This record gives sequence, structure tokens and C-alpha cells, in this order.
Amino acid sequence: MYRDKTCGELRIANVGETVTLAGWVQRIRKMGGMTFIDLRDRYGITQIVFNTEVNSDLKDAANLLGREFVVQIKGVVTERTSKNPKLPTGDIEIEASEVKVLNSSAIPPFTIEDESDGGDDLRMKYRYLDLRRNPVRKNIELRHRMTMEVRRYLDSKGFLEIETPMLIGSTPEGARDFVVPSRMNHGQFYALPQSPQTLKQLLMVAGMDRYFQIVKCFRDEDLRADRQPEFTQIDCEMSFVEQEDVLNLFEGMAKHLFKEIRGIEIEGQFPRMTWADAMRLYGSDKPDTRFGMTFVELDDVLKGHGFSVFDNAAYIGGICVEGAASYTRKQIDQLTEWVKRPQIGAKGMVYARVEADGNVKSSVDKFYTQEVLQQLKEKMNAKPGDLILILSGDNAMKTRKQLGELRLEMGNRLGLRDKNVFSCLWVIDFPMFEWSEEEGRLMAMHHPFTHPKEEDIPLLDTDPAAVRADAYDMVINGVEVGGGSIRIHDSALQAKMFDILGFTPEKAREQFGFLMNAFTYGAPPHGGLAYGLDRWVSLMAGLDSIRDCIAFPKNNSGRDVMLDAPAPLDQKQLDELSLAVVEID
Repeated sequence: MYRDKTCGELRIANVGETVTLAGWVQRIRKMGGMTFIDLRDRYGITQIVFNTEVNSDLKDAANLLGREFVVQIKGVVTERTSKNPKLPTGDIEIEASEVKVLNSSAIPPFTIEDESDGGDDLRMKYRYLDLRRNPVRKNIELRHRMTMEVRRYLDSKGFLEIETPMLIGSTPEGARDFVVPSRMNHGQFYALPQSPQTLKQLLMVAGMDRYFQIVKCFRDEDLRADRQPEFTQIDCEMSFVEQEDVLNLFEGMAKHLFKEIRGIEIEGQFPRMTWADAMRLYGSDKPDTRFGMTFVELDDVLKGHGFSVFDNAAYIGGICVEGAASYTRKQIDQLTEWVKRPQIGAKGMVYARVEADGNVKSSVDKFYTQEVLQQLKEKMNAKPGDLILILSGDNAMKTRKQLGELRLEMGNRLGLRDKNVFSCLWVIDFPMFEWSEEEGRLMAMHHPFTHPKEEDIPLLDTDPAAVRADAYDMVINGVEVGGGSIRIHDSALQAKMFDILGFTPEKAREQFGFLMNAFTYGAPPHGGLAYGLDRWVSLMAGLDSIRDCIAFPKNNSGRDVMLDAPAPLDQKQLDELSLAVVEID
């Protein structure tokens, strides 16, 4: 055996035992005739002491060791005279009697410590070294624990884990596909799945009743902190269910994860909020409800007083920031410049400060009497010491989004977005369609298989843009951790949906004939949900980016800097696939 104990399990009760450990040399310290090393493996760190004055062979061996050498140590467990309360093994050390170098190591390009001196790109290039660091390793362990709990919960609810293909046909809706050329079928291509959507619906037609899969999905889209070109979904589908059945079951799963992973008991039902209310009150379909500052529309108070910016605006909205009246003019000017950044896009910001005596001081005082400003205070439900921040614009949706970004920024500045506090809700009743300027047509907001709300089905013929969907997202702390819908199970309704989306009958049959045909053989009512595993793990770990909970992530350009991928193919491979690379200016 290379070892009979790990570097994280020895305690004071093991004193006197002779043990064999194996691991990596984290650090070396020499003090006179004694050499100390910290030996690390996945399970922890144990201090090893070499008494080189007593054993000259150990002195030679200790002098050969370097950082990240892989070694085997044999020795006796003793009680430390200088204990380390920060380590679980800090009460003991191993007096080495034998040491064997199993493998030497080059000097690492960055320190293998909790706080490393390596930048993101360097750590991604040497990700196998980065994974040795405690914070990254703990994220991977957390991911494992969560997948085990997911499987345990869904198995208890009668779900079957079923694998679906990775090579499928390309779909025209949604994000761009990653395509895979076929060598055996020249000029034809597979696509990597953006989700197993149609396949899991076919499993419901097949009578599987409850399906799940922890599955890789692929989308060729621009990246953000919470997006990767390949990501992992907890993909689920159920037969003979309505929306509330799905919400209740997966709300139960969320509560199970919070209890088992974080030890948090969440009581009561998650709040339900319509998409329309989320946009009206927060300017976002994934609102962070850990704090207030909901929007108040101010057209009736602020229009018609000669301030042309407001008089000509399509929307005027404000937030009340409690206790922020102490903000200096310099701080407010900085906020104004912040909302004018291209990423936000506002043209400016108006503020109103509620003084200790109840009077309101505003940046647009010359246009408004104190009487009107008092009406503003009442409309905003503001108190002495509060600060009112107002944005306006000629596009209501755009201005609400800007105000939403301002609200989140104030939440950050005031410390209201505590990562150890969790606020969960369901956002429901999404619009069925959204208008695409690029395509010049209505597009499915979720996907073309989403069922419209029963009461809105007649609007498909008269006003499809007004149709709401039986679609829902679970939002936690301003992050969409999962979403789904009740699906269409009637081939005639599905054909109508494709028609509204601009598919000819021929195109619909070409792309989705297999699904529409399956619906003619007795498809049950069904619906489901997909959780983003990467987002769930990053949320539980308090991370800002999902990259830190993925073993081998891509960088912000979608590159794997460790494997140097993507990369060109050699000419032989291109010839086999009947492909040619053409440079386009």
C-alpha cells in the first residue's frame, strides 16, 4: 500500500500509531536540525517532522524535497508541542522514519495556496494544479454532493435517469448550435444538444412518466460569468401534470438541497410573481428580492411642470434608498456617471433627498414646488433620511432595465446582497412570444413547445403577442437557477405555434416532423423543468462565476487554454469530412 491513512484523518487519539501517508509537499520549513513539511492530499494537511540530527539519512532525503513533490512518508504519530487550531490535524504530527520520493515536480507557475498569486488565465492553463487548491477542490466536492442529493431526491419521487443522444439534428430556434460534420454522410451535420427538450418529450409519449438526466448541453453564444459554451443541466420531465404539480415538486427539491447542503430549513411556499409584475417592480425577470427598493411610477406626479426631460418621457420611475440621504454630492455625481455608462445607457439621473425636517431637496428644485416634492415623497413612501433616485426615458422597458441595474448597484453599495441569505421565488406567466428586430418576426420567448395558458389560446388567432405561457422560472437571489413549462401535447396546437413563428408546414415537418408525428399516437399532458447545476453549485458556494465550480471550464472567449482548443484541423481530417476552410474578410 502507498498509504494506510490520509492526510486529513489523524487526530490526538492516533498518537503512538505507526502510519504511512502519501501526498504532495505543500511547504518546507527548516529549523536547525529539524525539517518540517506540510504533506497535502485531497483530504487535508498533516505536518511531518524530520529529526535530521538523529537520522542523517533523513537529512539527505529532506534536502532533496521540493514543492509539489509526490512522496510517501512512514512514521509515528506524536502530539505537537505547538498546535495549530486552524487545521483539523493540528494537534498531531508525524515523526518520519522513512521517506520515499514517488515523483519529483517542476516549480509550479503559481502558489498552490488558498490565496494564489496566479491570475485567471494562468490558473486555467494549469487547471490540474489549480484543482489542488482547497477552495477549488471544495467547489468540486460540493458539486459531487449536490448531484448525489439530486439523484437521491428524484429517485425517491419515482424518476428514471435516462440518457439521451449527444449527436442530434440542428434546431433553428434559440441560441446557435455547435455543429459536428459527419464523415459517413458527406455534407451533413449533427448538432450538439442545447437541451434534450424534444427527446424528453418523446420519453413522455413513450410512457416513461418521470424522467431526469444530469446532462451536458451546448450553446454557441457570447459568454458571461454565469454562462459557458458547455454547461450541465438537471433536466426533468413529468407526465399528467399541471403547472402547480411541477412547481411544488421542484420547490421541494430546492428545499431538500438547502437543507442537506447548507443546513437551511426553508418554511412555507415560495412566493409566485408574474413576469409582468417582476418587470414593473424590478425591471428584471429574475429579481433579487433580498431587499426592497421596488419601482414606483411617477408620471402622475412629475409630468406637466415644465421639466422637458420628464414631460416628454414615456416612463418615469424611482426607487427609495432608505437612510441614504447622507450621500454627498460627489457620491451622487458618481452614481449619475455610473448610470450613463454604455453598459447601462441612461442619459442622466435625478435625485431627491428627504431632509431631517421632512422637506425635500431635489436636483431639479427650480421646476418643482415643495408641494409637488411632498407629493413625490408620499408617492415613494419616503421618510426623513431617505434618498429618492429617478430615471426616465422614451422606452419604458429599456428604462426599467436601467433602473433595475441602479437598484442592484445600490444593493451592492449598501451591503444588502448577503450571499448567506437566500430569497427564493417563482416567476410565472411569461409572454409566449417576443419580437425579434433581427428576424423581423415573433420568436418563442422560451421555446416553440411551450403551452399557452388555456384562457389565452383564442388570442393566438387575433393577438399572439398578448398570449401568456404556462412557463416558469425559479429565481434565487437574482439568479435564474432553473426554468421550464407545460408542453404542447396536441399536434394541431403545435402546428399553429409553428405557423405563428413563421414556419411553413414543410419546414415544420422537416425540422420537427418526428415530434408532431409522435403526438398523433396518444401523447399525455406533460411538463418539466431544467435546473442549471453550475448555477446551483455557484449559488451554494457563494461564487461570482460558474467557472469556479467546473473542473475544466472555458475562458471568457470560449477557449480551453489548457488544451488549446478550439484549434485547426489538419488537412487529412478536413479531406475525410469533405470540408474546406475559407477565409472571409
